[in-house]
Amino acid sequence: MTSLTTTSDDRDVWVCDSTLRDGSHAKSHAITVDEVRNVTRALDDAGVPFIEVAHGDGLGGSSINYGFGETDEFILMAAAVDVMREARLAVLLLPGIGVKTDLARALDTGAALVRVATHCTEADIAEQHLKLAREIGLISVGFLMMAHMSEPDALAAQARIMADAGAEVVYVTDSAGAMLPNEVADRVTALRAHLPEGVAVGFHGHHNLALGVANSLAAIEAGATWVDCSTRGLGAGAGNTPTEIFVAVCDKAGIVTGIDVMKIIDAAQDVVDPIITRRPMVDRSSLLLGYAGIYSSFLIHAERASGRFGVPTRDILLEVAERKAVGGQEDLIVEIASQLAGRNGP
Repeated sequence: MTSLTTTSDDRDVWVCDSTLRDGSHAKSHAITVDEVRNVTRALDDAGVPFIEVAHGDGLGGSSINYGFGETDEFILMAAAVDVMREARLAVLLLPGIGVKTDLARALDTGAALVRVATHCTEADIAEQHLKLAREIGLISVGFLMMAHMSEPDALAAQARIMADAGAEVVYVTDSAGAMLPNEVADRVTALRAHLPEGVAVGFHGHHNLALGVANSLAAIEAGATWVDCSTRGLGAGAGNTPTEIFVAVCDKAGIVTGIDVMKIIDAAQDVVDPIITRRPMVDRSSLLLGYAGIYSSFLIHAERASGRFGVPTRDILLEVAERKAVGGQEDLIVEIASQLAGRNGP
């Protein structure tokens, strides 16, 4: 059985790079095999230990609701594994989008780690997937999305459900890029206090308030030993914590990531930057995501609905925030835009 005992070395923090999964949102799920191969080679050469590859919404995410992938995700995963030398493949699964058979197929394709993601109040729906992951030999990771919507102790109680089901790491996931450093630290501290010994804490940040790096550092200071990043920040909304910046800052701070600073900077500039079709930035709409606490991957859906129904993206996003929509409710965006168009019509 694969376990975290096989990943022990002198790193202070384990980085999982999600350029080829979260970055799928920014690429409208049109990442190619050649792009996967080139990015994986560069990240592997730089010393990134885990590289996540999948549809932006995880295994099984290619659909009319979330957006069809241009290339089957298992083909992309196999392409990544084919060029890996030291790095290991990570995948994401959202119960109800991906199913248990996807885990076995991912393992056969070469995956070493699965992150099972739920809304921050729904950890119980991940129990069977986390248990199965451990049984078949995957490193099992719990992912509590939209963590800003739960107070620290409530989030810690959900994390314990995941740990009891077999999660070896549980993440505080700032899917909206809405948290401030003290809020991240409070949640990581609560998880550390509630989780059994040996279960690690991770942090996944988005850059909608331009705090991805600062929040990741706050998480480490509070006891997190796993951090997600995306090279060049490629991801939903304003993107994720940029890998190259995070690694450089960690190096200056004496935090050991095991990643070569110069090589990851080169990978960002020379390999990832040329494939970007939608540049992650804190513009009006993505800033609103962080300010109002809106799921980052909703942005492109809201922009498309804005064009279709002729209503401002901001109005759609504010209504999404008012309804407290969470991941998996992308179809609600079209409904909201249609209603707003009718309200604003003659």
